[in-house]
This record gives sequence, structure tokens and C-alpha cells, in this order.
Amino acid sequence: MADVPVPPSVPVSSSTAPIERPATIAADGIVAGLIGAATVAVWFLVLDSLAGRPFYTPTVLGTALFRRGAGLDAPAALPVSLEMVGMFTWVHALAFIALGGAASSLLSAVERRPNLGFGLLLLFVVFQAGFTVAAAVLAPSLIAIVGWIPIMTANMLAAGAMAGYLGWRHRGMSIWP
Repeated sequence: MADVPVPPSVPVSSSTAPIERPATIAADGIVAGLIGAATVAVWFLVLDSLAGRPFYTPTVLGTALFRRGAGLDAPAALPVSLEMVGMFTWVHALAFIALGGAASSLLSAVERRPNLGFGLLLLFVVFQAGFTVAAAVLAPSLIAIVGWIPIMTANMLAAGAMAGYLGWRHRGMSIWP
């Protein structure tokens, strides 16, 4: 029998975790972001449909963002606008894709250096608190229209869905104290 050539040895990383390529990190971020955005969109579609006004919440948020709130002085009379829904959905999806990309990148760093894991968890808590304070300060009228409980529930559902996906993608990850 002929000898089988042995491939040259590949240098081993100092970490036991696999090194991810930037394309994989970006793709995971995009998917996680779209999952988070879709989770929030479905949540508000269900709530709005149960209230008898499908697409009302993205119409309100789109009106606040793109029409500088024109028509929000009487939110109950605001007609649903598919234009506002579409425009807000794009912005919402892009914001979530950016968040997903940041989360994917940070998780890749934690995978290489498990001692960063607690810091990432703390960053998540600070980010959620920051969102809550920013919403209360910058958009109290929108909070009054949409409501705190639906907004916070949407945030938790999106965070859980994104964490579930990213946890599945990084299932070999360990976190050290």
C-alpha cells in the first residue's frame, strides 16, 4: 500500500473555542436582529388586532418618527397608514439588525474569552434600563399611547428570542465569573 500523505499541522489557538469568521458573525447578527424585529412586530400585530386596529402601533410610531407627530394629538382618530407601517418597519428592522450585529460580535468575544461573559450580561441590563429611561424622557406621549407594559413585554420577548437564537449558535460557549 502507498503511504498516505500527512497534512501539515495547523497551529492551535490558545483558546479552546473556535474562531468565527466575520461573515458568520455578521450573518448571525442579521438573523438575530430580524428575529427580534419580527418578534416585536408580531407582538404588536396581535395586540392591535385584539383591539380591533391591526397595524395601529407601527402607524403611531411611524407618524411620530416621519411626520413629527402630526396627528398624534388625537391618537384614537389616527387612521392606519400602510405607508407609515412600511417606513417604520424598515427603520425598526435596521435598528434590530444593528443590535443583533453588536450582540453577535460581543458573544464571539465572550466565546474566545469566557471571563467577559458577566460584563456582557451587565451591559444587557444597562442597555434595557437605558432604553426605558430614554423612552420615558424622549417620548412620554408615545408611551402614553402605546403603554409601558406592551413595550416592556415586547422588549423582553425580542431579547428572549434573540438570546435563544444566539445561544443556539454559540451552544459551546462557557462563561466564567
